[in-house]
Amino acid sequence: MACIMRLGSKSEAFHLDGQTWLCSTGLSSDVIVEVGEMSFHLHKFPLLSRSRVIENLIKDYSGGDEKKCVLRFHDLPGGAKTFLLVAKFCYGIRFELTALTIVSLRCAAEYLQMSEDHGEGNLITQTENFLNEIFGNWTDSIKALETCEEVLPYAQELHIVSRCINSLAMKACADLSLFGWPMSGSGTAAQSPEDTVLWNGISAAVKPPPVSEDWWYEDVSVLRLSLYKRLILAVESSGIKPERIAGSLVHYAKKHLPLLGRQSSFQNWDHAASGSTVSALCDADQRNLLEEIVALIPNQSGATPINFLLRLLRTSMILHASSSCQEKLEKQIGAQLDQAALEDLLIPNMGYSVETLYDIDCVQRILDHFVLLDHEAVDSGSNYIVDEGQLMGGSHPMTPMTLVANLVDGYLAEVAPDVNLKLPKFQSLAAVIPDYARPLDDGIYRAIDIYLKAHPWLTDSEREQICRLMNCQKLSLEASTHATQNERLPLRVIVQVLFFEQLRLRTSIAGWFFVSDNLGNSQNPSGNLEIPRNNASAHVGTTQDHFLAVDDIMERVSELEKECLSMKEELEKLVKTKGGWNIFLKKFSFKSKSKSCDPKTAKSSDSKKSKPYDSNTAATASFTNGRGNHNKGESGLQVLKEN
Repeated sequence: MACIMRLGSKSEAFHLDGQTWLCSTGLSSDVIVEVGEMSFHLHKFPLLSRSRVIENLIKDYSGGDEKKCVLRFHDLPGGAKTFLLVAKFCYGIRFELTALTIVSLRCAAEYLQMSEDHGEGNLITQTENFLNEIFGNWTDSIKALETCEEVLPYAQELHIVSRCINSLAMKACADLSLFGWPMSGSGTAAQSPEDTVLWNGISAAVKPPPVSEDWWYEDVSVLRLSLYKRLILAVESSGIKPERIAGSLVHYAKKHLPLLGRQSSFQNWDHAASGSTVSALCDADQRNLLEEIVALIPNQSGATPINFLLRLLRTSMILHASSSCQEKLEKQIGAQLDQAALEDLLIPNMGYSVETLYDIDCVQRILDHFVLLDHEAVDSGSNYIVDEGQLMGGSHPMTPMTLVANLVDGYLAEVAPDVNLKLPKFQSLAAVIPDYARPLDDGIYRAIDIYLKAHPWLTDSEREQICRLMNCQKLSLEASTHATQNERLPLRVIVQVLFFEQLRLRTSIAGWFFVSDNLGNSQNPSGNLEIPRNNASAHVGTTQDHFLAVDDIMERVSELEKECLSMKEELEKLVKTKGGWNIFLKKFSFKSKSKSCDPKTAKSSDSKKSKPYDSNTAATASFTNGRGNHNKGESGLQVLKEN
């Protein structure tokens, strides 16, 4: 948007000669105005008739020769470039007034006191009228606000900055569905032929496409930090959604923080925008910019993407930002930790004394913040035991605490191979998650197994101590099978796994016998389940199918008993290598029944080797079909009890 100020019919009379502007009007100049390094050879009357300041200076000039009157304005807003426009205005020469020159010209007019007292339609009035037109246009308001930085003290005193910001904030918060697109400067441009359609021979403009809520992010990102901060605060006070504030901050940080972009690629990263970033910012400037952006982040949980918060935290560590800045980031990350991804949580250790590869202490603080804010974890009991249905693949509600438990288990598995990771840190991080938050303990078992493999020098007591982090009763069949063959686990843990597996087996057998009894009673007219008299043949066939299914189930249970017996023999051989079976019986007080299983039913297990456990693989093939005797209801493995 531009305005041509026509205040006379005179042609261009100013021309530049080196560092001097000369006015060729046919009369010799009688006043010299110095602005910075430039000199203007002008005439007194056109200047004093418009400016009270120039009039007073000329009157007070004490020089002997009036033709050599020299006026100096070294602190004039806008400098020599702006004074040239002022001089043209005083001489009545036409010039173009734009959004890029209006602010400095308005400040210069106020500085020189060019009010209506020195002529009707003076420069203050002209510039004020043009400013009011600019405030109705989004693009020109951005340009005007951007130029306020050059004359900031004067622009603030004249309330130009606040008026620009209020105008922009109102437009940014406007409902586009109601107002359409009235604030864009592109709306005044001529429409192309593609933008029009013909209806009965009449040309009509095509309705512009819908505009997303982030339409203003790129425009305001050109502002310097001080003005951008004031604009964001004004937009926030207007009641805009916190998500839109956070979106603008993300866009601004991507554009002005080069170090942030090099840490990790953002989703939907705009390479063109990042390429225009001024990369000459020093670490001190980036640190100040980062701290200001963090201070502007909305406090509402979930408003800011957590991957952006984690990258800000990582960058703040590199730039050595203030502790208050890092603490705010850690608290906001902890408030929405259930939305984090594992790769974003792997923060390299930036401390002066690097002990571990990843910053375990930072993740510990974030996790502590999450636990403090999780009211469900405080109100719920910690003795939650997952039932058999959930262990066998049933669903478990994915609460935020459950999601964080899975995240922490994955994080522990990633940091466990670090040989410098001390056992207390590993335990402290794993112990924050309550027992009820893990429907299955396969994840923590995998992390413990990796840690034990990477730290073979741990003592037996330390191995038992770290194994207390998992609940052997909540291991899946696959994890239990792996644990019973894991030589890195203490014997006490292996016995506990076998004990709970036998309990699981007994429960399954009792359940299937209950089903079998009910199916048997369904054929007895005096039983609890009565078969209707009509369609008797169909029900007889259905009952026979049930008995066939029960036979298959009994065969599978028989195979499970054989597998348990095989695991017992494996354990017996393992104990003999460490002191003899008698010591093992004395330590754990095993009790065997008088009648044992036939040794022929146990398959050779000497050839079995411990395979690496992977929670994603299928269950061990030994838990499939088999055949055995269940008439006596005995299991291959007796109940193990500790003293």
